[in-house]
Amino acid sequence: MTLTESQQLAYVAAQAADARVNLQFETDDGMTLNIGPQHPATHGTLRIIVRLDGEQVVRAEPYPGYMHRGYEKLCEVRTYPQVTTLVNRIDWLGSFANEVPFILAAEKLMDIEAPPRAQVIRTILFELSRMANVSLFLGDLGIQLGGITIGFYAFRDREFVLNQIESATGGRFHPNFDRIGGLKDDLPKGWIAETKRCMERMRTFCDQFETLVLGNEIFQARTRGIGVIPPDVARSYGLTGANIRGSGVDWDLRRDSVPPGLSYDKADWKVHTHPDGDSFARTWVRLQEVRESTLIVDQLLDAIPSGPVMAKVPRIIKVPEGEAYVATENPLGEMGYYVVSKGDLVPFRVKIRSASFNNISIVPWVTRGVFVPDMVTILASLYFILGDIDR
Repeated sequence: MTLTESQQLAYVAAQAADARVNLQFETDDGMTLNIGPQHPATHGTLRIIVRLDGEQVVRAEPYPGYMHRGYEKLCEVRTYPQVTTLVNRIDWLGSFANEVPFILAAEKLMDIEAPPRAQVIRTILFELSRMANVSLFLGDLGIQLGGITIGFYAFRDREFVLNQIESATGGRFHPNFDRIGGLKDDLPKGWIAETKRCMERMRTFCDQFETLVLGNEIFQARTRGIGVIPPDVARSYGLTGANIRGSGVDWDLRRDSVPPGLSYDKADWKVHTHPDGDSFARTWVRLQEVRESTLIVDQLLDAIPSGPVMAKVPRIIKVPEGEAYVATENPLGEMGYYVVSKGDLVPFRVKIRSASFNNISIVPWVTRGVFVPDMVTILASLYFILGDIDR
């Protein structure tokens, strides 16, 4: 196909722009390496420009923005119920969990609280989303380090979790199920018993992962002492979730700052930390997170009260004027929504605090001086989703 003159000029301009970006990394010796924009270690369309001295990283600079879809501005032209369809797709692996903090912020502005039954079911679905998300991370991490077997295990058992999400919400990947004042529907018959069987399967998966991966000497050689993040550095970069707990910081919003509308206080569970702060520690913490999620779900399944799943709310949602910020402990870390209302049918402003943006911001610091193969390990262990960055 022959390019027109305008297409040729646009191509040349794009190449010149790339050259200007790369120029800042060029010195008399060494090499500049592009990881991405399409690379299996980047969990989406991300470009990382790496300056090398031999095989050692001098500097690695992330360049996000390739997937930007403008969620925050799109929220301003959607009604409050319609926003859940958008935010499902930010962290696409934990979609229901994305809905919850926005709904809680709207409920806070409207001074509405979901019925107790809806709160418990909402929390269960939240933790199922966490399991579906983190179990895929565990399998994918094994694949990126050369062991594909655990990937098959993860995809196999994650399907059972997705089955339960789908049977309750009607949506396998993007449920759009949470509502201001409660939930769209009640649970189907037999769902509780089937979910308990699913939790047993997930605990078996965790045991298998610990044996096949964490106990593997090759995996330990690739992760122990690699990508160490001290606690003070983790705090300064705003890391959250398993990344900061993997640096020994005992902090979890499910325990330390539970917003009204969730039921974590009805379950007995632990927050796990690891003192080493390396890639192994972050993986270990996420594995324990899945185990604890199964325990939370099991206990809440036995604690579901009777009653409605929706409070009395106006048929047409018009949120009073005001502003609210609500954050929850999502699978990737803290996700918060700052919602400003002018009393209309749509939000005036929505600002999203996503975990992945902070998780990727530490890449220049944590990769300085490591070798090229270790970059794959570090990027995988930080665990970010590009929709969560380029929101």
